[in-house]
Amino acid sequence: MRLKNVKGAKEIIGSSNYIIKNPKDYKGNFNQLFKNKNEIHLEIGMGKGDFIIGMAKKYPNINFIGIEMFDSVIVRAVQKLEDIELPNLKLIRFDATEITDIFNKEIDKIYLNFSDPWPKNRHEHRRLTSDIFLKRYDYIFKDKCHIIQKTDNRKLFEFSIMSYVRNDYKIKEISLNLSEDDYENIETEYEKKFVSLGYPIYMIEVYK
Repeated sequence: MRLKNVKGAKEIIGSSNYIIKNPKDYKGNFNQLFKNKNEIHLEIGMGKGDFIIGMAKKYPNINFIGIEMFDSVIVRAVQKLEDIELPNLKLIRFDATEITDIFNKEIDKIYLNFSDPWPKNRHEHRRLTSDIFLKRYDYIFKDKCHIIQKTDNRKLFEFSIMSYVRNDYKIKEISLNLSEDDYENIETEYEKKFVSLGYPIYMIEVYK
């Protein structure tokens, strides 16, 4: 969800060492930015950063990149990182529709957490699991394609399953209520809220 009127957001983002200010310069060479050859995991639509910060803390030998298009949202993640040192984490303020402009055969895993469902049929091409986006991901995956998605939206979940199958993905894990299943999970800020309200969280892990 977009936040509004965050005072000084651009200045806060611009001064953060976590922000990649010129991501196109690293296309195909993001391992050089991290100064290692570890896997790179990407969260598209990282929100306020709870998930990707938690993942970077838990898995120091994996490199994490979070993408978010709104200053008013990504600034919240930057603020949370002010007193934290995580050399395996970087953030990019960028529109996911242009993702092939910044990555080239170097991503090992993609996380899609509580993406905008774009409920109207005429907007289905904007969904991050549409055929259009899945083809873009083919271009940026290093080797095997590996996606983990979480959502509270049943219709988006059903749409995504059909889209994955249509694009030759195989299902590795699936959950209709993640909080009740034995699955290793770091919650996003929205997920915590939804779970507290008793809403089911849908999860699917796919690969090809």
